[in-house]
Amino acid sequence: MDQKGKKRYAVLVGCNYPNTKNELHGCVNDVLAMKEVLLRQFGFETGHVEVLTDEPGSSVKPTGANVKAALGRMVDKAEPGDVLFFHYSGHGTRIPSVKPGHPFRHDEAIVPCDFNLITDVDFRELVNRLPKGTSFTMVSDSCHSGGLIDKEKEQIGPSSTITTLTANADVTAKPKAIPFQTVLEHLSSQTGISTSDVGTHLLELFGGDAGLKFRLPAMDLMDLLETAAREKHDAGILLSGCQADETSADVVGGGGKAYGAFSNAIEMVLKENHGALTNKQLVVMVRDVLKKLGFQQHPCLYCSDQTADAAFLLQS
Repeated sequence: MDQKGKKRYAVLVGCNYPNTKNELHGCVNDVLAMKEVLLRQFGFETGHVEVLTDEPGSSVKPTGANVKAALGRMVDKAEPGDVLFFHYSGHGTRIPSVKPGHPFRHDEAIVPCDFNLITDVDFRELVNRLPKGTSFTMVSDSCHSGGLIDKEKEQIGPSSTITTLTANADVTAKPKAIPFQTVLEHLSSQTGISTSDVGTHLLELFGGDAGLKFRLPAMDLMDLLETAAREKHDAGILLSGCQADETSADVVGGGGKAYGAFSNAIEMVLKENHGALTNKQLVVMVRDVLKKLGFQQHPCLYCSDQTADAAFLLQS
């Protein structure tokens, strides 16, 4: 608990997908490094920081159900004034929209280690449950992460120039993206069902643990999103590693250190600036760091006008 009585809670999730064709290398490192930043610089207590990784020997794997359960516990115990933080580092994907009236759009999702997708609607529902006066900051170091809290207002958004992922010659970079078709093929191999409807596979495999987007009837889904649009005290804050149509980089540096380009840039900026930075200042500075390092991904900020100019994690 900090000097003003706020309690600070965090859920940190790193998915490297070891020994699979989707393997990444820096995601676990990202969240372990962020844990140290939270403890050292932002007044979090060890007992209030939950870490889920898929590294060998991990007791609680970051499956879709486990990630949502951890987030749900954090939100349910929150009280007005508390500061909640979620950092995800891993693969992201885009899926055909199932929102009423948007048949040709794509929606964003993160890809837990068991491929039980967690979508923008799931994060919107979490934010809707927050008590007034509570903040929920989400850092998603994943591909297609722009817009991961549905209906959140864009503050810093898409660049006018869309570019592909490149980096400087000193590092090897891999995009943190799993194409939708790859997700579909993986799920189909598990269910044995011949359909291109991803929801059918997710419901077959995960039942009630599947995302809300796939479980809610169309009218209930519409009501959830309309409620979000009417909300005047929206506490959701999303810092995305890239735009919705871009990729984020998983990097192995010249010395063998593995990390996410976005997570690493955030940690660099926070280390160099011990005074409070606003959410908007942090994203602008992280964009500049990534540009100087040769990464052509554009972090974004989605939140209310008020929280855009609030200190990151309400640091005093």
